[in-house]
Amino acid sequence: MLYVDIPTARDIATLNEVRTEACVSIYCGTTPLSEHAPEMRLTFEHLVKQAMTQLAEGGIDKRRAGAIQSHLDDLMDDEEFWNHQAHSLAVLVTPDHIRTFRLANRLTNIVEVSDRFHTKPLLRAITHPHSAYILAVSENAVRLISVSGDVEARTVRVPDLPKDAASAVGKASINDRSASGRVQGSEGQKVRLAQYIRQIEAALRPVLAQSEMPVVLAATQPVSALVRTVSSLKLLPQTIEGSPDNLSEGDLATAARPILDSHHADTIRAFAENFELSTGANKATSDISDAARAATFGGISSLLVDMDTTVSGIVDDETGAVTFAETESADSYGIVAEVASRALRTGAQVMAVRRDDIPGNKHLAAILRYPV
Repeated sequence: MLYVDIPTARDIATLNEVRTEACVSIYCGTTPLSEHAPEMRLTFEHLVKQAMTQLAEGGIDKRRAGAIQSHLDDLMDDEEFWNHQAHSLAVLVTPDHIRTFRLANRLTNIVEVSDRFHTKPLLRAITHPHSAYILAVSENAVRLISVSGDVEARTVRVPDLPKDAASAVGKASINDRSASGRVQGSEGQKVRLAQYIRQIEAALRPVLAQSEMPVVLAATQPVSALVRTVSSLKLLPQTIEGSPDNLSEGDLATAARPILDSHHADTIRAFAENFELSTGANKATSDISDAARAATFGGISSLLVDMDTTVSGIVDDETGAVTFAETESADSYGIVAEVASRALRTGAQVMAVRRDDIPGNKHLAAILRYPV
């Protein structure tokens, strides 16, 4: 199985705020097959050597560089960690801290050394069209299932999630007569199902509040209609039909994928339509320099960035002015990633997509909060 630690948009925004004399970002292809752990560690060791060479060439204080080396050595020596991997590994390290994320999507090997982290590959992880939750609800059971790329679907443990409708309302059956005799039959069932669904929502709210992933509902009538009517959960409009009680986590994930593909396509299409309308109002841009200035002053509402290419340079922290560079070095970084970082920190919706999905086939496309 795959072992994943998918970052949230908040995680990425926090990482984007880090500034220090040495931020090392390493992305390494891995495999969930533990027998290949020695090979993975050798590959990672080679990438670490590249990073340390860049630090030395950048004139970083030897003690600070040594602290980074120590963090990375400890990680390389952790056999248990290397035996539990996914398809890619992200390691973000400074002299004072190290963060790792095991990712379901396959990334190429990357080493970046700068005064900030290279986080654009993480954006790809959180905008993967096959990452979602599935809420499987019936009168008899409720499950929250996590689906992410090629990762084996799994049921998420949710504190205080009710077991079933009857136990949620303290009854042997939701169809029995109330003490007053007024709540019974189909009407009584509806009332108690609504109580059950409200308990489900209350239990899920803390979990889903921390996530940017879409939620797909799996349920039959009348539960499906009641979930959408009674709860305020943000669910995709299309439902997985049929009783979820008879479907495994894998079955539900398979049924969800066409829905997620459709949702991703709809999101890209809606962005393109909005971008065209916004262009007529001078509230859209595909120019990197204009986008960098807008991002610096919180002017981007939503943003698409090309996940595969890098434009090197520097973005001024105060003005957003861009200085382009021929290649990345310790003195420069990926400008498009920096624009995405600044946009995230000011609450913009940011998605890393294929270049063909970006209007005009550009490096980025931004819809702005105000005209330029």
